[in-house]
Amino acid sequence: MNIVLFHFSNPYWFDFRYDFRLPVFSEPTLHFKLLLAPVVNAGYVAVSYFILLSGYVLAYNYNAKARAGELDKKRFWKARFSRIYPIYLLSLLLAWGQLPTEYASHTHGMFWAGVVLTPLMLQGWIPAIATFVNTPAWTMSAEAFYYFIFPWIAVWKETRRLSTLLWRMAGIWVLGLVPGALYMVFNPDGIPHPDRYSYGIWLWALKYTPYAHIFSFIFGVMLADLNGMIAHDSRLRIWLGVGGFAGIYGLLSLGPLVPYAIIHDGLLMPLFACIVLGLSGENLLARVIGCRPLVFIGMSSYSLYLLHFNMWNIVHGSHVLEFLGLTRFDPWISYVLLIGMALVALYTIEKPAQRQLRKWMNANT
Repeated sequence: MNIVLFHFSNPYWFDFRYDFRLPVFSEPTLHFKLLLAPVVNAGYVAVSYFILLSGYVLAYNYNAKARAGELDKKRFWKARFSRIYPIYLLSLLLAWGQLPTEYASHTHGMFWAGVVLTPLMLQGWIPAIATFVNTPAWTMSAEAFYYFIFPWIAVWKETRRLSTLLWRMAGIWVLGLVPGALYMVFNPDGIPHPDRYSYGIWLWALKYTPYAHIFSFIFGVMLADLNGMIAHDSRLRIWLGVGGFAGIYGLLSLGPLVPYAIIHDGLLMPLFACIVLGLSGENLLARVIGCRPLVFIGMSSYSLYLLHFNMWNIVHGSHVLEFLGLTRFDPWISYVLLIGMALVALYTIEKPAQRQLRKWMNANT
Protein backbone atom coordinates (compact mmCIF):
# COMPACT_ATOMS: atom_id res chain seq x y z
CA MET A 1 0.00 0.00 0.00
CA ASN A 2 2.89 2.32 0.68
CA ILE A 3 3.86 2.31 -2.99
CA VAL A 4 0.33 3.54 -3.83
CA LEU A 5 0.70 6.39 -1.34
CA PHE A 6 4.13 7.11 -2.77
CA HIS A 7 2.68 7.58 -6.25
CA PHE A 8 -0.64 9.20 -5.37
CA SER A 9 -0.33 11.36 -2.28
CA ASN A 10 1.47 14.23 -0.66
CA PRO A 11 3.79 12.60 1.89
CA TYR A 12 3.21 15.43 4.34
CA TRP A 13 -0.44 14.40 4.69
CA PHE A 14 0.96 11.64 6.88
CA ASP A 15 2.69 13.81 9.45
CA PHE A 16 0.37 13.70 12.45
CA ARG A 17 0.70 16.13 15.33
CA TYR A 18 -1.59 16.36 18.32
CA ASP A 19 -1.48 18.75 21.27
CA PHE A 20 -3.35 17.80 24.44
CA ARG A 21 -4.42 20.46 26.89
CA LEU A 22 -5.18 19.50 30.47
CA PRO A 23 -8.13 21.39 32.04
CA VAL A 24 -6.00 23.19 34.62
CA PHE A 25 -3.55 24.56 32.04
CA SER A 26 -4.12 27.18 29.37
CA GLU A 27 -1.26 26.00 27.11
CA PRO A 28 -0.86 22.57 25.50
CA THR A 29 0.93 20.33 27.97
CA LEU A 30 1.24 17.06 26.06
CA HIS A 31 2.51 16.70 22.53
CA PHE A 32 2.21 13.69 20.28
CA LYS A 33 3.86 13.32 16.89
CA LEU A 34 3.68 10.54 14.35
CA LEU A 35 5.76 11.63 11.40
CA LEU A 36 5.23 9.18 8.55
CA ALA A 37 6.11 11.51 5.67
CA PRO A 38 9.66 10.07 5.36
CA VAL A 39 8.20 6.58 4.99
CA VAL A 40 5.71 7.58 2.30
CA ASN A 41 8.24 9.75 0.49
CA ALA A 42 10.56 6.74 0.24
CA GLY A 43 7.84 4.30 -0.78
CA TYR A 44 10.08 3.02 -3.57
CA VAL A 45 12.09 1.02 -1.02
CA ALA A 46 9.06 -1.27 -0.71
CA VAL A 47 9.98 -2.68 -4.13
CA SER A 48 13.45 -3.61 -2.88
CA TYR A 49 11.81 -5.32 0.09
CA PHE A 50 9.51 -7.20 -2.29
CA ILE A 51 12.47 -8.45 -4.33
CA LEU A 52 14.33 -9.62 -1.22
CA LEU A 53 11.18 -11.22 0.14
CA SER A 54 10.53 -13.07 -3.11
CA GLY A 55 13.98 -14.66 -2.89
CA TYR A 56 13.32 -15.60 0.73
CA VAL A 57 9.91 -17.15 0.05
CA LEU A 58 11.16 -19.16 -2.91
CA ALA A 59 14.15 -20.46 -0.95
CA TYR A 60 11.99 -21.23 2.10
CA ASN A 61 9.74 -23.41 -0.06
CA TYR A 62 12.13 -24.90 -2.61
CA ASN A 63 15.71 -24.94 -1.28
CA ALA A 64 15.47 -28.37 0.34
CA LYS A 65 13.92 -29.89 -2.77
CA ALA A 66 16.50 -28.23 -5.04
CA ARG A 67 19.44 -29.42 -2.93
CA ALA A 68 18.05 -32.94 -2.98
CA GLY A 69 17.93 -32.80 -6.79
CA GLU A 70 14.12 -33.04 -6.78
CA LEU A 71 13.21 -29.62 -8.20
CA ASP A 72 11.79 -29.92 -11.71
CA LYS A 73 12.96 -26.70 -13.36
CA LYS A 74 10.35 -26.66 -16.10
CA ARG A 75 7.45 -27.22 -13.72
CA PHE A 76 8.87 -24.59 -11.40
CA TRP A 77 9.08 -22.04 -14.20
CA LYS A 78 5.57 -22.89 -15.38
CA ALA A 79 4.26 -22.44 -11.85
CA ARG A 80 5.95 -19.05 -11.55
CA PHE A 81 4.58 -17.99 -14.94
CA SER A 82 1.05 -18.97 -13.95
CA ARG A 83 1.45 -16.98 -10.75
CA ILE A 84 2.58 -13.67 -12.20
CA TYR A 85 1.48 -13.46 -15.81
CA PRO A 86 -2.36 -13.21 -15.66
CA ILE A 87 -2.39 -9.96 -13.65
CA TYR A 88 0.67 -8.73 -15.53
CA LEU A 89 -1.16 -9.19 -18.83
CA LEU A 90 -4.27 -7.53 -17.42
CA SER A 91 -2.20 -4.52 -16.36
CA LEU A 92 -0.92 -4.14 -19.93
CA LEU A 93 -4.36 -4.50 -21.48
CA LEU A 94 -5.75 -1.84 -19.16
CA ALA A 95 -2.86 0.48 -20.04
CA TRP A 96 -3.31 0.38 -23.83
CA GLY A 97 -4.46 4.01 -23.72
CA GLN A 98 -0.93 5.01 -22.75
CA LEU A 99 0.52 3.95 -26.12
CA PRO A 100 0.11 7.41 -27.76
CA THR A 101 1.98 8.97 -24.84
CA GLU A 102 4.73 6.37 -25.12
CA TYR A 103 4.93 6.91 -28.88
CA ALA A 104 5.46 10.64 -28.35
CA SER A 105 8.07 10.01 -25.63
CA HIS A 106 10.41 7.65 -27.50
CA THR A 107 12.17 7.22 -30.79
CA HIS A 108 10.38 4.89 -33.20
CA GLY A 109 12.91 2.15 -32.47
CA MET A 110 12.49 2.39 -28.72
CA PHE A 111 8.72 2.57 -29.00
CA TRP A 112 8.51 -0.65 -31.00
CA ALA A 113 11.06 -2.28 -28.72
CA GLY A 114 8.72 -1.45 -25.83
CA VAL A 115 5.72 -2.85 -27.70
CA VAL A 116 7.53 -6.13 -28.37
CA LEU A 117 9.53 -6.60 -25.16
CA THR A 118 6.98 -5.51 -22.55
CA PRO A 119 4.56 -8.45 -23.08
CA LEU A 120 7.62 -10.73 -22.88
CA MET A 121 8.67 -9.17 -19.54
CA LEU A 122 11.99 -8.10 -21.04
CA GLN A 123 11.56 -4.31 -21.09
CA GLY A 124 13.48 -3.87 -17.83
CA TRP A 125 16.77 -4.70 -19.55
CA ILE A 126 16.62 -1.40 -21.46
CA PRO A 127 16.43 1.55 -19.03
CA ALA A 128 14.76 3.89 -21.52
CA ILE A 129 11.70 1.64 -21.82
CA ALA A 130 11.78 -0.05 -18.39
CA THR A 131 8.56 1.69 -17.34
CA PHE A 132 6.86 1.32 -20.73
CA VAL A 133 3.04 1.62 -20.57
CA ASN A 134 2.73 0.56 -16.91
CA THR A 135 5.40 1.91 -14.57
CA PRO A 136 5.33 -0.83 -11.89
CA ALA A 137 5.61 -3.60 -14.49
CA TRP A 138 9.41 -3.22 -14.65
CA THR A 139 9.57 -5.23 -11.44
CA MET A 140 8.14 -8.28 -13.18
CA SER A 141 10.87 -8.02 -15.79
CA ALA A 142 13.37 -8.38 -12.95
CA GLU A 143 11.40 -11.09 -11.16
CA ALA A 144 11.08 -13.16 -14.34
CA PHE A 145 14.87 -13.22 -14.61
CA TYR A 146 15.31 -14.10 -10.95
CA TYR A 147 12.79 -16.93 -11.26
CA PHE A 148 14.75 -18.23 -14.23
CA ILE A 149 18.08 -18.39 -12.37
CA PHE A 150 16.65 -19.47 -9.00
CA PRO A 151 17.01 -23.25 -9.56
CA TRP A 152 20.77 -22.80 -9.91
CA ILE A 153 21.02 -20.46 -6.91
CA ALA A 154 18.98 -22.80 -4.74
CA VAL A 155 21.47 -25.65 -5.08
CA TRP A 156 24.34 -23.65 -3.62
CA LYS A 157 25.89 -25.65 -0.82
CA GLU A 158 24.23 -25.02 2.51
CA THR A 159 26.49 -23.93 5.33
CA ARG A 160 25.90 -25.16 8.86
CA ARG A 161 28.02 -22.46 10.49
CA LEU A 162 26.24 -19.26 11.43
CA SER A 163 29.38 -17.14 11.20
CA THR A 164 30.14 -18.37 7.68
CA LEU A 165 26.60 -17.64 6.51
CA LEU A 166 26.64 -14.16 8.02
CA TRP A 167 29.94 -13.36 6.32
CA ARG A 168 28.57 -14.53 2.99
CA MET A 169 25.45 -12.42 3.44
CA ALA A 170 27.60 -9.44 4.37
CA GLY A 171 29.54 -9.95 1.15
CA ILE A 172 26.33 -9.98 -0.91
CA TRP A 173 25.18 -6.83 0.90
CA VAL A 174 28.43 -5.07 0.01
CA LEU A 175 28.09 -6.15 -3.61
CA GLY A 176 24.55 -4.77 -3.58
CA LEU A 177 25.94 -1.38 -2.54
CA VAL A 178 28.42 -1.29 -5.41
CA PRO A 179 26.08 -0.07 -8.21
CA GLY A 180 24.82 2.84 -6.10
CA ALA A 181 28.31 3.67 -4.86
CA LEU A 182 29.67 3.71 -8.41
CA TYR A 183 26.87 6.03 -9.45
CA MET A 184 27.72 8.40 -6.58
CA VAL A 185 31.42 8.39 -7.44
CA PHE A 186 31.16 8.90 -11.20
CA ASN A 187 27.79 10.71 -11.36
CA PRO A 188 27.35 9.76 -15.04
CA ASP A 189 24.11 11.74 -15.43
CA GLY A 190 25.61 14.93 -13.98
CA ILE A 191 22.76 15.33 -11.45
CA PRO A 192 24.03 17.30 -8.41
CA HIS A 193 21.65 15.75 -5.87
CA PRO A 194 19.60 12.85 -7.27
CA ASP A 195 16.21 12.19 -5.68
CA ARG A 196 12.93 10.48 -6.53
CA TYR A 197 12.11 13.12 -9.15
CA SER A 198 15.44 13.02 -10.97
CA TYR A 199 15.83 11.58 -14.46
CA GLY A 200 18.95 10.22 -16.05
CA ILE A 201 19.53 7.14 -18.16
CA TRP A 202 22.11 5.76 -15.71
CA LEU A 203 19.89 6.54 -12.75
CA TRP A 204 17.08 4.65 -14.46
CA ALA A 205 19.43 1.74 -15.01
CA LEU A 206 20.13 1.78 -11.28
CA LYS A 207 16.44 1.97 -10.38
CA TYR A 208 14.67 -0.23 -12.91
CA THR A 209 16.94 -2.92 -14.32
CA PRO A 210 17.28 -6.56 -13.16
CA TYR A 211 21.06 -6.48 -12.79
CA ALA A 212 20.92 -3.62 -10.28
CA HIS A 213 18.66 -5.55 -7.87
CA ILE A 214 19.92 -9.11 -8.21
CA PHE A 215 21.88 -8.98 -4.96
CA SER A 216 18.70 -8.21 -3.01
CA PHE A 217 17.16 -11.37 -4.43
CA ILE A 218 20.23 -13.49 -3.62
CA PHE A 219 20.35 -11.99 -0.13
CA GLY A 220 16.75 -13.10 0.34
CA VAL A 221 17.59 -16.63 -0.80
CA MET A 222 20.42 -16.81 1.74
CA LEU A 223 18.15 -15.37 4.42
CA ALA A 224 16.05 -18.54 4.29
CA ASP A 225 19.06 -20.52 5.55
CA LEU A 226 19.58 -18.02 8.37
CA ASN A 227 15.92 -18.32 9.28
CA GLY A 228 16.39 -22.07 9.71
CA MET A 229 19.13 -21.47 12.29
CA ILE A 230 16.90 -19.42 14.62
CA ALA A 231 14.16 -21.10 16.65
CA HIS A 232 10.70 -19.91 15.64
CA ASP A 233 9.80 -19.02 19.21
CA SER A 234 13.11 -17.32 19.96
CA ARG A 235 12.80 -13.93 21.65
CA LEU A 236 15.55 -12.73 19.36
CA ARG A 237 13.05 -12.59 16.51
CA ILE A 238 10.80 -9.92 17.96
CA TRP A 239 13.84 -7.78 18.77
CA LEU A 240 15.10 -8.21 15.24
CA GLY A 241 11.71 -7.26 13.82
CA VAL A 242 11.27 -4.19 15.99
CA GLY A 243 14.87 -3.18 15.37
CA GLY A 244 14.41 -3.58 11.62
CA PHE A 245 11.35 -1.33 11.56
CA ALA A 246 13.01 1.23 13.82
CA GLY A 247 16.23 1.22 11.81
CA ILE A 248 14.44 1.77 8.52
CA TYR A 249 12.34 4.57 9.98
CA GLY A 250 15.47 6.18 11.38
CA LEU A 251 17.34 6.06 8.07
CA LEU A 252 14.37 7.30 6.06
CA SER A 253 13.88 10.15 8.54
CA LEU A 254 17.34 11.43 7.62
CA GLY A 255 15.95 12.30 4.20
CA PRO A 256 18.52 13.68 1.74
CA LEU A 257 21.35 13.05 4.20
CA VAL A 258 21.26 9.42 3.03
CA PRO A 259 22.28 9.25 -0.66
CA TYR A 260 19.37 8.30 -2.88
CA ALA A 261 21.53 6.04 -5.05
CA ILE A 262 22.29 3.60 -2.23
CA ILE A 263 19.11 3.76 -0.15
CA HIS A 264 17.11 2.92 -3.26
CA ASP A 265 18.15 -0.70 -2.91
CA GLY A 266 21.27 -2.07 -1.27
CA LEU A 267 21.57 -0.13 1.96
CA LEU A 268 18.45 -1.51 3.63
CA MET A 269 19.05 -5.23 3.02
CA PRO A 270 20.09 -6.09 6.62
CA LEU A 271 17.16 -4.16 8.09
CA PHE A 272 14.72 -5.82 5.68
CA ALA A 273 16.20 -9.15 6.77
CA CYS A 274 15.55 -8.30 10.42
CA ILE A 275 11.90 -7.58 9.62
CA VAL A 276 11.50 -10.84 7.70
CA LEU A 277 13.06 -12.86 10.51
CA GLY A 278 10.88 -11.11 13.06
CA LEU A 279 7.67 -11.77 11.14
CA SER A 280 8.64 -15.39 10.41
CA GLY A 281 8.56 -16.32 14.07
CA GLU A 282 6.01 -16.85 16.80
CA ASN A 283 5.76 -13.55 18.65
CA LEU A 284 3.53 -10.56 19.26
CA LEU A 285 4.83 -8.62 16.25
CA ALA A 286 4.10 -11.53 13.91
CA ARG A 287 0.61 -11.95 15.38
CA VAL A 288 -0.21 -8.26 14.95
CA ILE A 289 1.02 -8.07 11.35
CA GLY A 290 -0.49 -11.49 10.65
CA CYS A 291 -4.01 -10.68 11.86
CA ARG A 292 -6.77 -11.84 9.51
CA PRO A 293 -7.85 -8.45 8.13
CA LEU A 294 -4.28 -7.52 7.19
CA VAL A 295 -3.61 -10.96 5.71
CA PHE A 296 -6.84 -10.75 3.69
CA ILE A 297 -5.87 -7.38 2.24
CA GLY A 298 -2.26 -8.47 1.87
CA MET A 299 -3.28 -11.33 -0.41
CA SER A 300 -4.21 -8.71 -3.00
CA SER A 301 -0.87 -6.88 -2.74
CA TYR A 302 0.42 -8.22 -6.07
CA SER A 303 -2.72 -7.12 -7.91
CA LEU A 304 -2.71 -3.80 -6.08
CA TYR A 305 0.93 -3.16 -6.96
CA LEU A 306 0.67 -3.98 -10.66
CA LEU A 307 -2.76 -2.46 -11.24
CA HIS A 308 -2.74 0.64 -9.07
CA PHE A 309 -1.87 3.00 -11.93
CA ASN A 310 -4.55 1.39 -14.10
CA MET A 311 -7.18 1.48 -11.38
CA TRP A 312 -6.37 5.05 -10.38
CA ASN A 313 -6.82 6.14 -14.00
CA ILE A 314 -10.11 4.23 -14.22
CA VAL A 315 -11.51 5.80 -11.04
CA HIS A 316 -10.53 9.35 -11.98
CA GLY A 317 -10.95 9.06 -15.73
CA SER A 318 -14.53 7.83 -15.33
CA HIS A 319 -15.40 10.78 -13.03
CA VAL A 320 -17.40 8.36 -10.91
CA LEU A 321 -16.54 10.25 -7.73
CA GLU A 322 -17.92 13.48 -9.17
CA PHE A 323 -21.08 11.67 -10.33
CA LEU A 324 -21.64 10.25 -6.84
CA GLY A 325 -20.70 13.49 -5.08
CA LEU A 326 -17.78 11.89 -3.25
CA THR A 327 -14.92 14.09 -4.40
CA ARG A 328 -14.66 15.68 -0.95
CA PHE A 329 -13.48 12.32 0.36
CA ASP A 330 -10.77 11.96 -2.27
CA PRO A 331 -8.03 10.68 -2.27
CA TRP A 332 -8.90 8.58 0.79
CA ILE A 333 -11.90 6.99 -0.87
CA SER A 334 -9.74 6.27 -3.92
CA TYR A 335 -7.34 4.27 -1.75
CA VAL A 336 -10.25 2.19 -0.44
CA LEU A 337 -11.55 1.67 -3.97
CA LEU A 338 -8.12 0.57 -5.17
CA ILE A 339 -7.90 -2.06 -2.44
CA GLY A 340 -11.42 -3.25 -3.25
CA MET A 341 -10.67 -3.45 -6.96
CA ALA A 342 -7.44 -5.35 -6.26
CA LEU A 343 -9.37 -7.89 -4.17
CA VAL A 344 -11.88 -8.30 -7.00
CA ALA A 345 -9.03 -8.85 -9.46
CA LEU A 346 -7.49 -11.40 -7.08
CA TYR A 347 -10.58 -13.58 -6.80
CA THR A 348 -12.07 -13.15 -10.27
CA ILE A 349 -8.95 -13.11 -12.44
CA GLU A 350 -5.67 -13.87 -10.68
CA LYS A 351 -6.62 -17.05 -8.79
CA PRO A 352 -8.91 -18.59 -11.46
CA ALA A 353 -6.38 -17.88 -14.22
CA GLN A 354 -3.56 -19.32 -12.13
CA ARG A 355 -5.49 -22.53 -11.48
CA GLN A 356 -6.40 -22.92 -15.14
CA LEU A 357 -2.88 -22.25 -16.39
CA ARG A 358 -1.38 -24.74 -13.95
CA LYS A 359 -3.89 -27.32 -15.09
CA TRP A 360 -3.15 -26.72 -18.76
CA MET A 361 0.63 -26.68 -18.27
CA ASN A 362 0.80 -29.46 -15.66
CA ALA A 363 2.59 -26.99 -13.43
CA ASN A 364 1.49 -27.89 -9.90
CA THR A 365 4.61 -28.07 -7.76
